[in-house]
Amino acid sequence: MAGPQQQQQPPYLHLAELTASQFLEIWKHFDADGNGYIEGKELENFFQELEKARKGSGMMSKSDNLGEKMKEFMQKYDKNADGKIEMAELAQILPTEENFLLCFRQHVGSSTEFMEAWRKYDTDRSGYIEANELKLRMFDLNGDGKLGLSEMSRLLPVQENFLLKFQGMKLTSEEFNAIFTFYDKDGSGYIDENELDALLKDLYEKNKKEMNIQQLTSYKKSVMSLAEAGRLYRKDLEIVLCSEPPM
Repeated sequence: MAGPQQQQQPPYLHLAELTASQFLEIWKHFDADGNGYIEGKELENFFQELEKARKGSGMMSKSDNLGEKMKEFMQKYDKNADGKIEMAELAQILPTEENFLLCFRQHVGSSTEFMEAWRKYDTDRSGYIEANELKLRMFDLNGDGKLGLSEMSRLLPVQENFLLKFQGMKLTSEEFNAIFTFYDKDGSGYIDENELDALLKDLYEKNKKEMNIQQLTSYKKSVMSLAEAGRLYRKDLEIVLCSEPPM
Protein backbone atom coordinates (compact mmCIF):
# COMPACT_ATOMS: atom_id res chain seq x y z
CA MET A 1 0.00 0.00 0.00
CA ALA A 2 1.39 3.39 -0.98
CA GLY A 3 2.52 5.63 1.83
CA PRO A 4 0.92 9.01 2.52
CA GLN A 5 4.18 10.80 1.74
CA GLN A 6 3.46 10.33 -1.96
CA GLN A 7 0.56 12.77 -1.68
CA GLN A 8 2.30 15.46 0.34
CA GLN A 9 4.03 17.56 -2.30
CA PRO A 10 3.00 17.99 -5.93
CA PRO A 11 5.69 18.14 -8.57
CA TYR A 12 6.31 20.83 -11.19
CA LEU A 13 6.00 23.98 -9.03
CA HIS A 14 9.60 24.85 -9.82
CA LEU A 15 9.09 24.70 -13.57
CA ALA A 16 8.70 27.85 -15.66
CA GLU A 17 6.36 26.16 -18.16
CA LEU A 18 3.74 23.48 -17.55
CA THR A 19 1.73 21.08 -19.63
CA ALA A 20 -2.04 21.08 -19.17
CA SER A 21 -1.97 17.78 -17.27
CA GLN A 22 0.69 19.14 -14.87
CA PHE A 23 -1.38 22.27 -14.34
CA LEU A 24 -4.40 20.18 -13.39
CA GLU A 25 -2.36 18.00 -11.05
CA ILE A 26 -1.29 21.10 -9.12
CA TRP A 27 -4.82 22.50 -9.10
CA LYS A 28 -6.42 19.31 -7.83
CA HIS A 29 -3.76 18.92 -5.16
CA PHE A 30 -4.44 22.29 -3.58
CA ASP A 31 -8.19 22.67 -4.30
CA ALA A 32 -8.75 19.81 -1.86
CA ASP A 33 -12.50 20.37 -1.43
CA GLY A 34 -13.10 20.80 -5.17
CA ASN A 35 -15.03 24.06 -4.82
CA GLY A 36 -13.18 25.83 -7.63
CA TYR A 37 -11.06 27.96 -5.31
CA ILE A 38 -7.81 27.65 -3.41
CA GLU A 39 -8.60 29.30 -0.10
CA GLY A 40 -7.91 29.20 3.63
CA LYS A 41 -5.59 26.36 4.61
CA GLU A 42 -5.39 25.27 0.97
CA LEU A 43 -3.98 28.68 0.08
CA GLU A 44 -1.48 28.59 2.93
CA ASN A 45 -0.28 25.16 1.79
CA PHE A 46 0.00 26.33 -1.81
CA PHE A 47 2.01 29.40 -0.87
CA GLN A 48 4.38 27.45 1.38
CA GLU A 49 5.05 24.93 -1.38
CA LEU A 50 5.52 27.75 -3.88
CA GLU A 51 8.10 29.40 -1.63
CA LYS A 52 9.95 26.10 -1.19
CA ALA A 53 10.02 25.64 -4.94
CA ARG A 54 11.27 29.20 -5.48
CA LYS A 55 14.10 28.73 -2.99
CA GLY A 56 14.96 25.39 -4.54
CA SER A 57 15.28 26.99 -7.96
CA GLY A 58 17.35 29.91 -6.64
CA MET A 59 14.60 32.53 -6.95
CA MET A 60 15.05 35.32 -4.42
CA SER A 61 12.27 37.04 -2.48
CA LYS A 62 12.36 40.65 -1.29
CA SER A 63 11.22 39.72 2.21
CA ASP A 64 11.87 36.79 4.52
CA ASN A 65 8.54 37.30 6.33
CA LEU A 66 6.12 34.65 5.06
CA GLY A 67 3.06 36.72 5.96
CA GLU A 68 4.33 39.77 4.08
CA LYS A 69 5.26 37.71 1.04
CA MET A 70 1.84 36.07 1.00
CA LYS A 71 0.16 39.48 1.20
CA GLU A 72 2.21 40.75 -1.75
CA PHE A 73 1.41 37.56 -3.65
CA MET A 74 -2.35 37.97 -3.13
CA GLN A 75 -2.26 41.64 -4.12
CA LYS A 76 -0.62 40.66 -7.39
CA TYR A 77 -2.64 37.57 -8.34
CA ASP A 78 -6.00 37.79 -6.52
CA LYS A 79 -7.47 40.03 -9.21
CA ASN A 80 -10.96 40.32 -7.69
CA ALA A 81 -9.55 40.73 -4.15
CA ASP A 82 -11.83 38.07 -2.63
CA GLY A 83 -9.03 36.40 -0.66
CA LYS A 84 -9.26 33.26 -2.79
CA ILE A 85 -7.43 32.05 -5.89
CA GLU A 86 -9.52 30.91 -8.88
CA MET A 87 -8.29 28.73 -11.71
CA ALA A 88 -8.21 31.78 -13.97
CA GLU A 89 -5.97 33.57 -11.48
CA LEU A 90 -3.74 30.53 -10.95
CA ALA A 91 -3.21 30.29 -14.70
CA GLN A 92 -1.29 33.59 -14.48
CA ILE A 93 1.05 32.14 -11.85
CA LEU A 94 1.63 28.79 -13.56
CA PRO A 95 1.82 29.39 -17.30
CA THR A 96 1.51 26.61 -19.84
CA GLU A 97 2.69 26.18 -23.40
CA GLU A 98 -0.38 24.15 -24.34
CA ASN A 99 -1.98 26.09 -27.21
CA PHE A 100 -5.55 25.24 -26.21
CA LEU A 101 -5.16 26.47 -22.63
CA LEU A 102 -3.20 29.51 -23.79
CA CYS A 103 -6.03 30.48 -26.11
CA PHE A 104 -8.53 30.50 -23.29
CA ARG A 105 -6.20 32.00 -20.73
CA GLN A 106 -5.63 34.93 -23.04
CA HIS A 107 -9.38 35.45 -23.28
CA VAL A 108 -10.49 35.17 -19.68
CA GLY A 109 -10.93 38.93 -19.35
CA SER A 110 -14.53 39.01 -20.56
CA SER A 111 -17.33 36.63 -21.43
CA THR A 112 -17.51 38.05 -24.97
CA GLU A 113 -13.88 37.25 -25.72
CA PHE A 114 -14.27 33.89 -24.03
CA MET A 115 -17.10 32.93 -26.37
CA GLU A 116 -15.04 33.99 -29.39
CA ALA A 117 -12.32 31.60 -28.24
CA TRP A 118 -14.84 28.83 -27.51
CA ARG A 119 -16.30 29.00 -31.01
CA LYS A 120 -12.89 28.39 -32.55
CA TYR A 121 -13.17 24.86 -31.16
CA ASP A 122 -16.94 24.23 -30.98
CA THR A 123 -17.27 24.48 -34.75
CA ASP A 124 -20.48 22.43 -34.97
CA ARG A 125 -22.17 24.56 -32.28
CA SER A 126 -22.96 21.46 -30.23
CA GLY A 127 -22.00 23.06 -26.92
CA TYR A 128 -19.18 20.52 -26.56
CA ILE A 129 -15.61 20.02 -27.67
CA GLU A 130 -14.54 16.40 -27.95
CA ALA A 131 -11.98 15.86 -25.19
CA ASN A 132 -9.95 13.24 -27.01
CA GLU A 133 -6.66 14.98 -26.30
CA LEU A 134 -5.02 15.09 -22.88
CA LYS A 135 -4.82 18.88 -22.92
CA LEU A 136 -8.63 19.02 -23.21
CA ARG A 137 -9.33 16.11 -20.87
CA MET A 138 -7.96 18.10 -17.93
CA PHE A 139 -11.18 20.13 -17.93
CA ASP A 140 -13.56 17.21 -18.52
CA LEU A 141 -14.87 17.28 -14.96
CA ASN A 142 -17.61 14.69 -15.42
CA GLY A 143 -15.42 12.33 -17.43
CA ASP A 144 -17.82 11.95 -20.36
CA GLY A 145 -15.12 12.44 -22.99
CA LYS A 146 -16.58 15.80 -23.99
CA LEU A 147 -15.65 19.26 -22.81
CA GLY A 148 -18.74 21.29 -21.96
CA LEU A 149 -18.96 25.07 -21.94
CA SER A 150 -19.77 25.03 -18.23
CA GLU A 151 -16.60 23.03 -17.57
CA MET A 152 -14.38 25.33 -19.62
CA SER A 153 -15.98 28.47 -18.18
CA ARG A 154 -14.17 27.76 -14.90
CA LEU A 155 -11.25 29.60 -16.50
CA LEU A 156 -13.32 32.80 -16.45
CA PRO A 157 -13.03 35.09 -13.44
CA VAL A 158 -16.10 34.60 -11.25
CA GLN A 159 -17.50 38.07 -11.93
CA GLU A 160 -17.36 37.36 -15.69
CA ASN A 161 -18.71 33.81 -15.50
CA PHE A 162 -22.10 34.26 -17.12
CA LEU A 163 -23.13 30.69 -16.30
CA LEU A 164 -22.95 31.37 -12.56
CA LYS A 165 -25.47 34.19 -12.87
CA PHE A 166 -28.27 31.76 -13.64
CA GLN A 167 -27.72 29.28 -10.85
CA GLY A 168 -31.04 28.49 -9.20
CA MET A 169 -33.00 29.56 -12.29
CA LYS A 170 -32.45 26.59 -14.58
CA LEU A 171 -35.13 25.34 -16.97
CA THR A 172 -35.92 21.82 -18.14
CA SER A 173 -35.52 21.19 -21.87
CA GLU A 174 -39.32 21.27 -22.25
CA GLU A 175 -39.63 24.59 -20.42
CA PHE A 176 -36.79 26.09 -22.41
CA ASN A 177 -38.21 24.97 -25.75
CA ALA A 178 -41.60 26.41 -24.87
CA ILE A 179 -40.27 29.81 -23.82
CA PHE A 180 -37.82 30.06 -26.74
CA THR A 181 -40.51 29.15 -29.26
CA PHE A 182 -42.78 31.82 -27.75
CA TYR A 183 -40.20 34.55 -28.38
CA ASP A 184 -38.90 33.15 -31.68
CA LYS A 185 -42.23 33.85 -33.36
CA ASP A 186 -40.94 33.57 -36.92
CA GLY A 187 -39.20 30.24 -36.26
CA SER A 188 -35.82 31.56 -37.36
CA GLY A 189 -33.94 29.70 -34.63
CA TYR A 190 -32.69 32.85 -32.93
CA ILE A 191 -33.93 35.83 -30.93
CA ASP A 192 -32.64 39.39 -30.69
CA GLU A 193 -31.72 41.58 -27.72
CA ASN A 194 -35.22 43.03 -27.23
CA GLU A 195 -36.79 39.58 -27.18
CA LEU A 196 -34.10 38.43 -24.73
CA ASP A 197 -35.04 41.33 -22.45
CA ALA A 198 -38.63 40.08 -22.25
CA LEU A 199 -37.50 36.45 -21.89
CA LEU A 200 -35.28 37.26 -18.90
CA LYS A 201 -38.08 39.20 -17.20
CA ASP A 202 -40.36 36.19 -17.63
CA LEU A 203 -37.64 33.90 -16.28
CA TYR A 204 -37.27 36.01 -13.15
CA GLU A 205 -41.02 36.16 -12.59
CA LYS A 206 -41.22 32.37 -13.03
CA ASN A 207 -38.59 31.92 -10.32
CA LYS A 208 -40.16 34.62 -8.13
CA LYS A 209 -36.89 36.55 -8.02
CA GLU A 210 -36.65 40.32 -7.84
CA MET A 211 -34.41 42.03 -10.38
CA ASN A 212 -33.60 45.70 -10.79
CA ILE A 213 -32.74 47.43 -14.06
CA GLN A 214 -29.01 47.28 -13.33
CA GLN A 215 -29.13 43.52 -12.82
CA LEU A 216 -31.22 43.01 -15.93
CA THR A 217 -28.77 45.06 -17.99
CA SER A 218 -25.82 43.12 -16.60
CA TYR A 219 -27.42 39.70 -17.19
CA LYS A 220 -28.57 40.66 -20.66
CA LYS A 221 -25.07 41.81 -21.55
CA SER A 222 -23.64 38.50 -20.32
CA VAL A 223 -26.09 36.44 -22.35
CA MET A 224 -25.66 38.60 -25.46
CA SER A 225 -21.96 37.78 -25.34
CA LEU A 226 -23.08 34.42 -26.73
CA ALA A 227 -24.72 36.09 -29.72
CA GLU A 228 -23.38 36.45 -33.23
CA ALA A 229 -24.25 39.63 -35.13
CA GLY A 230 -26.97 40.36 -32.57
CA ARG A 231 -28.57 36.96 -33.04
CA LEU A 232 -28.88 34.68 -30.02
CA TYR A 233 -29.30 31.14 -31.31
CA ARG A 234 -31.29 28.42 -29.58
CA LYS A 235 -28.26 26.19 -28.86
CA ASP A 236 -26.25 29.00 -27.28
CA LEU A 237 -29.05 30.11 -24.99
CA GLU A 238 -29.89 26.51 -24.09
CA ILE A 239 -26.36 26.03 -22.71
CA VAL A 240 -26.91 28.88 -20.24
CA LEU A 241 -30.52 28.34 -19.18
CA CYS A 242 -31.03 24.57 -19.17
CA SER A 243 -30.39 22.41 -16.13
CA GLU A 244 -28.78 19.82 -18.39
CA PRO A 245 -26.70 20.65 -21.49
CA PRO A 246 -28.19 19.82 -24.90
CA MET A 247 -27.29 16.39 -26.29
